[in-house]
Amino acid sequence: MDATRIGRGPAWGDTAVGVAILALAAIVGWQTTLIPTNAVYAQVGPKVIPWIATAMLTVLGALLTLQGLRGGWEHEEHGEFNLPGLAWLLLGLALNVTLIDVAGFIIASTLLFVCTALAFGSRNVARDAAIGFALTFVAYVGFDRVLGYKIGSGLIEGLL
Repeated sequence: MDATRIGRGPAWGDTAVGVAILALAAIVGWQTTLIPTNAVYAQVGPKVIPWIATAMLTVLGALLTLQGLRGGWEHEEHGEFNLPGLAWLLLGLALNVTLIDVAGFIIASTLLFVCTALAFGSRNVARDAAIGFALTFVAYVGFDRVLGYKIGSGLIEGLL
């Protein structure tokens, strides 16, 4: 933590982030209550994961709020804005949205992964593409083949 912040009271910007996460948790919880429940499910239904996410967001928001009220957390006060990083993130999102229907989930999400890695400073595109491909392949198989939830069939998905 910045030595000038210690003992100076709440860091309101940091506290606001915690409160925003708590508000997000409240919205997720509210929306979870609106998910229809079917009697076909035994103990685990469609609300389990959203409730876990709500609980985790609540804990995170509470801890961040408490940390902010105690003076904030360690971060750069005057860091420069990373415009190239933001550009890589936006490019990745745009490619994902544009290509998911044409090229499929695996290719679109692999490109999103690579662009996100580039945004965070990675320069090993081949490694990032391999990791992204492996993760998205597993996600596709899990959602499409195991759960039966269609998430964008394309070039690679057609081969499976």
